[in-house]
Amino acid sequence: MIRVVIAEDQKMLLGAFGSLLSLEDDMEVVGKASNGEEAVDLVEKFNPDVCIMDIEMPGKTGLDAAEELKYKGCKIIILTTFARTGYFQRALKAGVDGYLLKDSPSEELANSIRSVVAGNRIYAPELIEDAYGEGNPLTSRELEVLGLVADGKNTKEIAEELSIKSGTVRNYISTILDKLEVKNRIEAISQSKEKGWFK
Repeated sequence: MIRVVIAEDQKMLLGAFGSLLSLEDDMEVVGKASNGEEAVDLVEKFNPDVCIMDIEMPGKTGLDAAEELKYKGCKIIILTTFARTGYFQRALKAGVDGYLLKDSPSEELANSIRSVVAGNRIYAPELIEDAYGEGNPLTSRELEVLGLVADGKNTKEIAEELSIKSGTVRNYISTILDKLEVKNRIEAISQSKEKGWFK
C-alpha cells in the first residue's frame, strides 16, 4: 500500500485529491495539510511513501517544505498551477521526485505516484523545455544591481553600496532593461524572480 500525505491550501482541492487517491486500490491517504509547516509535521509523524505538495501556501511554501524534507526518505511530488521556470529549477535543487501541473488529467496523478515510488522522476514536459530553453542573460554584477533595486534602494544608495558612480548604476539598469526586454525596473524584478535568477 502506498501511503500518501497531501499538502494543499485550497480545502476543496485538498478534499478532491484525497477522494481521488482513496479510490485507488493500492493507495492510502494518511494525512492532509493546508500549509508547508503541517506537511513537514505530517511527514515526520506518519513517514509516508509520498508527499504531494502545492507551492504557494501560507507560511511555509511547498518549496520550503520540500527543501526541509530532502533527506527524510519521503518522495516529494510538486503539484501546482505555476509553470514557472524559476519554481521548477528551485524544485530540482530541492531534489523533488515529480513536478506536475494541476491541469493534468486526474489518472496521471495516480500513475505518477506509482512511477515515483518505483524510483522514477516525473516532470511536466513543458517545464523541461522552458528550463533548458533559456539561460540568464544578466552578469553577476547586473544581478547584484537588480537585487539592490529589488531591496528598494535608489540609484544613489546603490552607487554608495557598490562604490561606483550613480551614472554607472544608471548604465547597468539601462543594460538590464534592454537585455530582459522590459520597460521598467518593476518588470525586470518580477521577470528575474519568476525565472528563479534570484529569490
